[in-house]
Amino acid sequence: MTSSPGVMAPSGAGLAAIRAITLDFGNTLAPVPATGLRAVVEAMTDRVAGPFGVEREPFVVAWREERDRQFREDVPQFREADMAIRFARVLARLRGTPPPTGGLPWDDVAAAGRSTADEIGFGVEVYSRAFVDGLPPDPTVEPLLSQLASRFRLAVLSNWPIAASIDAYVDAAGWARHFDALVVSQRVGTIKPDVRIFRAAEAAFAQAAARRGEAAPRPSEILHVGDDWAADVVGASRAGWHAAWLRNRPADSPLPDSMPDGSVTPALVLEDLDELAGALGL
Repeated sequence: MTSSPGVMAPSGAGLAAIRAITLDFGNTLAPVPATGLRAVVEAMTDRVAGPFGVEREPFVVAWREERDRQFREDVPQFREADMAIRFARVLARLRGTPPPTGGLPWDDVAAAGRSTADEIGFGVEVYSRAFVDGLPPDPTVEPLLSQLASRFRLAVLSNWPIAASIDAYVDAAGWARHFDALVVSQRVGTIKPDVRIFRAAEAAFAQAAARRGEAAPRPSEILHVGDDWAADVVGASRAGWHAAWLRNRPADSPLPDSMPDGSVTPALVLEDLDELAGALGL
């Protein structure tokens, strides 16, 4: 294998056996800088503040604080942040329920009593659309996926609070034809690095292979590509997969991140996603 500039691949990585590749979504397939996510939140707020009967700026502040609270509470427990719960907490705050302090948890049953199911459903739908509209796809990704799909089976494997947002984004970008499956934490019920989400991706590959009359890829024949060391590299390695660590991500991205801890060795280290095809000999 000839490595492209910026690519590091340890010897004996076994990449010649790869038959399938999963790709993380946020900051791998789709860069999510803080400025872009702020624009998404602001566009969403412009649409929901009036129907919710709340002021715009307090909504934005409460949204960011509750997002950060969910990351602190949920990620260590391998839970995906629930966007319906976030909307309910934000509306509860703006309708008179003070947020918990001193590390105490929300009473989510009481918080949910300050909003309706229709309001929450509307908010989640608006947020999802604002995300798709507000973060246009990188034009280099489509030709890369086309190149990879000429040899490998592909899937998205992502931690993301609204699976429908990834569905819509992939459709709008024209990427859907390249993927066997979109495996998203909200649907699976756990987040990377929990091995169960990797097993869910294996099952999705197996189902697609069965429809084609092919043998399903084994764990040792799957490569996962992602930017978060703990979630993507450690998680894939624990599942018996190969891992490629993508080092280049927006420096200001608010999405969870972690750095190498020396516990595992990735099969590839990439500076940019567009190096992947060359690293795999395409």
